[in-house]
Amino acid sequence: MAGTAAALTAGGVAAVLLTGGLPAAEGSSTPTATGSTPAPTADITRQTLVDKESHDGTLGYGDTAALTTRLSGTVTYLPAAGATISRGGALYRLDNDPVLLLYGALPAYRNLAPGVEGADVLQFERNLWALGHRGFTVDDEYTSATASAVEDWQDDLGLPETGTIALGRIVYAAGPIRVAARSADPGAAVQPGAELLTTSATTRYATVELDVDDQRLAKKGAKVDVTLPDGKTVTGKITALEATVEEAENPGQEDTTTIAVTVGFDRTPEGLDDAAVEVQFVSAQRENVLTVPVDALLALAEGGYGLQLVDGSTTRVVAVRTGLFADGRVEVTGDGLAEGMKVGVPA
Repeated sequence: MAGTAAALTAGGVAAVLLTGGLPAAEGSSTPTATGSTPAPTADITRQTLVDKESHDGTLGYGDTAALTTRLSGTVTYLPAAGATISRGGALYRLDNDPVLLLYGALPAYRNLAPGVEGADVLQFERNLWALGHRGFTVDDEYTSATASAVEDWQDDLGLPETGTIALGRIVYAAGPIRVAARSADPGAAVQPGAELLTTSATTRYATVELDVDDQRLAKKGAKVDVTLPDGKTVTGKITALEATVEEAENPGQEDTTTIAVTVGFDRTPEGLDDAAVEVQFVSAQRENVLTVPVDALLALAEGGYGLQLVDGSTTRVVAVRTGLFADGRVEVTGDGLAEGMKVGVPA
């Protein structure tokens, strides 16, 4: 009986149905007459096949934090939105005196003066030393030598040379900070507790909210691809995961759990703030497998799939098992398959 062919869709894959004279068992084959070689053909290749799943995300600087003052006075300077403040830089000025950023995890909580001891003194002295003021021992004791170095620092800043640090004159952060927005205007009279700025991290990163059912995609340290609004794709890495539970509004409804995924970059994308991006997570990966174009699959009348192997001017159909589908290719296994063989790709 002569073979006939009809186009169909099998499992979402374009395929060709062959009937009559085709193998029912994997590895069997039927030779085809000379001159029936299909055009075009494709090679069986050995490669790593990666399937990716895309989710919408946002490129930005993350959550913001409010910066409030512990002093009173008239605001005479505020940095512009988008400015980066580093160690020793002025966060703002009240009555034209600067409030300064230093690095550390322990918030300032008291005045510093000779005789004071503690972890906050050590943290402050490390900053003072890093700013180039020396002549004291970096330890947890605020000595007269520390006070002398502070006087030199205050002289450079145009502050009264008291040798002491009043609470509110310095603010600690883990590192440089970015000004997200101004919360006040120059000329405003403020009291302790007034918000002057909102700040954020200085590094852009992408954030994605995943349903809990998709948490398998997110593994800390895993690489992802991020497609930017201009169509360019950059590589990122998952740096943090955080689960958030939103309580149901009505009794009887289930709480909603989402996974907040943070993606960092080796090379930060420039010029994009709060932009919509697409993040591609690896959902499955198969290494060192034989693959063919998906269009090369033949849906066999007996069930399953086959490939039409092309050898010179002759062809034969063999049954195969399929594995992972990705990027227009499919993993295949079967008796006698080898890298470099040619398969027919029906039009």
